[in-house]
Amino acid sequence: MKTSFGKSSITALLCAGTALTSLAALPALAQQAPAQETASESMLGEIVVTARRRAESLQDVPVSISAFTAEMLENAGTPDITALTKTTPNLTMQVARGSNSTLIAFIRGVGQQDPLWGFEPGVGLYVDDVYVARPQGAVLDIFDIERIEVLRGPQGTLYGRNTIGGAVKYVTKKIDDEPHMKAKVQVGSYKQTDLILSGSSPVTETLGVSGAVALYRRDGYGDNLTTGQEHYDKDVSAGRLSVEFTPNEDVFIRVAADKTVDDSNPRHGYRLFATPTVPVLDSVYDTRAGLTGKQKVKNQGASLTAEFNVNDALMVKSITAYRDGRSDTVIDFDNLPAKILDIPAYYEDDQLSQELQLVYEGDRLKGVAGLYYMDAHAEGAFDTILGLANLTTLTSGSVDTKSYAAFADFTYELTDQVKASVGARYTSDKKEGTVYRVNYAGLTSPLFGGAARNPTLIRSNYTNERTFDEFTPRFSLTYEATSDLTLYASYGRGFKSGGFDMRGDVISTPDTRNGYEPELVDTYEVGSKSRFWDGRATLNLAAFYSDYKGQQVTTQVPSGTTVVSFVDNVGSSTIKGLEAEGLLALTDELTANFAIGYIDAEFKKFLRYNLTSRAYENIANTAVFQNTPKWTANFGLTYVHDMGTAGTVTLTGSAAHRSAFSLFEFRNALLDQGAYTLYDLSAIWTAESNNWSVGLHGKNLGNKKYRVGGYNFPGALFGDSIIGFYGPPRTVTATVEYRF
Repeated sequence: MKTSFGKSSITALLCAGTALTSLAALPALAQQAPAQETASESMLGEIVVTARRRAESLQDVPVSISAFTAEMLENAGTPDITALTKTTPNLTMQVARGSNSTLIAFIRGVGQQDPLWGFEPGVGLYVDDVYVARPQGAVLDIFDIERIEVLRGPQGTLYGRNTIGGAVKYVTKKIDDEPHMKAKVQVGSYKQTDLILSGSSPVTETLGVSGAVALYRRDGYGDNLTTGQEHYDKDVSAGRLSVEFTPNEDVFIRVAADKTVDDSNPRHGYRLFATPTVPVLDSVYDTRAGLTGKQKVKNQGASLTAEFNVNDALMVKSITAYRDGRSDTVIDFDNLPAKILDIPAYYEDDQLSQELQLVYEGDRLKGVAGLYYMDAHAEGAFDTILGLANLTTLTSGSVDTKSYAAFADFTYELTDQVKASVGARYTSDKKEGTVYRVNYAGLTSPLFGGAARNPTLIRSNYTNERTFDEFTPRFSLTYEATSDLTLYASYGRGFKSGGFDMRGDVISTPDTRNGYEPELVDTYEVGSKSRFWDGRATLNLAAFYSDYKGQQVTTQVPSGTTVVSFVDNVGSSTIKGLEAEGLLALTDELTANFAIGYIDAEFKKFLRYNLTSRAYENIANTAVFQNTPKWTANFGLTYVHDMGTAGTVTLTGSAAHRSAFSLFEFRNALLDQGAYTLYDLSAIWTAESNNWSVGLHGKNLGNKKYRVGGYNFPGALFGDSIIGFYGPPRTVTATVEYRF
């Protein structure tokens, strides 16, 4: 049964927001707080975000945004950014199938599951305003941060291409005026042993230095029964270093560098399909995969941020950044000892970007305008080894991208209560794609260590260029009904660049050499942001409608003695949804929080290329949105008890629910994930001096087994490979932290 959602729902949302003004007159839930800030007031305090490229209060921004401070994340024992899936409505962030640190992200049904080189993400990731173009190594561990912001809906004006679903901003700490250091040790389940060191110090009155080092080690949740390796283990080392120079109150310069190395073992899948000779394993974290080889992910980057206050109203900001990365990996698709469907691969990328901003803060006019440039290169190669056919298909290639953009976004106060915002961005992407795909007799191509020999068949060998231009406007109207209630309505367009399928097979799909077109999303949204009960509660509501055109969908299907991939702009769809987030101070010590998301997504047109008829067919009636549960919900309680000279105890508990969803655009009873709920509980003791803290964090206490990815390659030639990848089981982590 379809759920209706239209003008009546939007009207109801606005009425609900307006009704909040009357709630302020209701009796307070507890006695008025004393002058000293209580624990609940601390949680309900103002959070400053930069969603519109300038500092604003979270409650004043007419954007659907979730913001998490370092304290919130630490109290919950949040390990990495994928945990935001539990607490943010209509968000999916997971470790990509067959990887340890590659990120897939979806917001409001829009994203990208395929992390192959040259493919663009649908959710933009930013580290200190530097765009991270590739998903490899993007599962960022949380340490030494100030906050994380999740912006929902297209951010095409201020953040540009590939923020069609939204954007995630990872903001690290700036250097304090006083020197400080922090050492944190974490030990837990599966022999987890982590060490995190961070600190900053002024060197002179105008110069400061900060740095952080994090080492994460953990045995696997399971075993590779063929090789004897730990499976789902973790071996990650990361570091950051920054220098800040402030010669006077009008100039700020920051140079920062970071590096992450992931040496975790290969992550293979769990066979969901039993055969007469191969039963299903007892543990979903075990595997029988036999493919071995180099497994390493390295990412590093450096940036220069400079800010200059021209006068009290105008600031010039420059962000120059360079990043590069290399991933060597092996994925055993059949998950059996024999070479039935094995994939050794490497990915490599680099990017140079420059952004120039003019930030204006006048009496009634505020906003930002700027220019952006990026020069990026992505390349890679992999073998598709079909042992039963004694055949290997080598796929290799590269994509070079030059992206140019100009943007502006300004807000004008029409009256003391009414503000209008107008923004626009023009983007031009020039791409050159090279694809080389050939068959070799025997197992393993010369590129991956096989004997030197000529290919038996050239399937693709071409280079092509495309330019993709797009204009992405944004409009919003904000009405401050009271000092505690803001209503807004907005429209925004998102643009995800087109490109070339790096697996393109000219023999099977001749049109692949022409590339695929961009995606476009037009989103209409109304919402409210409110405080009531004397500031002891907040409630943020949003309703949205998106018109989605040209979705880029990757399909990999068995075809003869090979696996054929094609990327189609499948057609159009509509996405309707609701979101609600709230905080409530039940007492001075006890605070409740919740987040609820609802999505109704439906394909209107879904064109699929038929390899037999060589024609496109509309199969929208059988297609569904992937990684998009209809309902997401989170409820949490935080209790903070001040024991005086004995310190402070903080208890944080939460339940996160996701309704059933499909891992791909077509339902599969074996692969699709049913509804599930995850329960977490954390306890932290902090000394009165605030120097010491000791914590205990339990995750997935119900030990729920849930899939976050999978592959589907049925048929004897491919080993009847239907495999799943899973989120972490129940874990318990103890932490000790010393600050000095």
